[in-house]
Amino acid sequence: MKAIQFKTFGSPDVLEYVDVPTPSADAQSAIVQVKSASVNPSDVKNVSGQFEHTVLPRTPGRDFSGVIVEGPAEWLGAEVWGTGGDIGFTRDGTHAQFLKIPVGALSRKPSTLSHEQASAIGVNFVVAWLGTVEYAQLKAGETIAVIGAGGGVGGAVVQIAKARGCRVIGVDRQPLQPDSPAGRLADEFVMLDEHVTERVKSLSGEGVDVVYDSVGGIAFEATLSLVKRRGRVIEISATGKRRVEFDLIDFYHNETQLLGVDSVKLGVADSAPLMRALVEGFESGALQPPVIAQTFALEQARDAYQAVASGTRGRVVITM
Repeated sequence: MKAIQFKTFGSPDVLEYVDVPTPSADAQSAIVQVKSASVNPSDVKNVSGQFEHTVLPRTPGRDFSGVIVEGPAEWLGAEVWGTGGDIGFTRDGTHAQFLKIPVGALSRKPSTLSHEQASAIGVNFVVAWLGTVEYAQLKAGETIAVIGAGGGVGGAVVQIAKARGCRVIGVDRQPLQPDSPAGRLADEFVMLDEHVTERVKSLSGEGVDVVYDSVGGIAFEATLSLVKRRGRVIEISATGKRRVEFDLIDFYHNETQLLGVDSVKLGVADSAPLMRALVEGFESGALQPPVIAQTFALEQARDAYQAVASGTRGRVVITM
């Protein structure tokens, strides 16, 4: 089969379009014929060497949508989707024509989504669901501020929060695109600048119940200032700097809960229950797929990775 592979870390130029053996199923696994696979910023970081657990040589790629061609009889021909923090890192990933995954990782894709759309869901919506539903236990009627609302994860958080009956304040360094999930659904918008604290509190009173910070680093201190007493703060990134300072007395007086979320820790089988939980939202229309900005053929993977590395707004997808 054809696949993308990297043998050394570096820029997208290290990616090679190669022939590799097609995987075969066994009693514990199935083979997915990959139809589409998105390229995430974490895939670019993986190729550049920012993940210590990556084993070379490796086919990268975390998100996928495709059809089962080998495996349990009841799954043959089924359209499936998925994501994982092991595929593309310690096992070969989705930027290939075929993918071997454990049977426990199988999840039927929503019938309402095309393969391209379904392949663009995984990382963003899993880390959004994990932070809002599993960790922060966001409830109907609560107010959430989403830092980086215009991004892929931020947009997913906005959608999940609105579907759960919450009020959403979108926060970003630039105005939200009107056709983006956050632009359509956020109840309020606040610029991420030196006035963000006073503006969010003018909208929420004593502060919000939950802050989902998809930026981190340079935004961390401002993030902590937005949450009410006993509120929850979700951190998934460290943009700009990885070491931060904050007033520890203010922190514990406010009884703030600070929660870190790392979807890379979830293997493809661990992620499957979260993918299954998302199906109903997409099939009912409560959740909408992100905008696909660009599509590339597998042999154009370097260009796809470069598009993501350059900050293309919207999702980048490889079609097989």
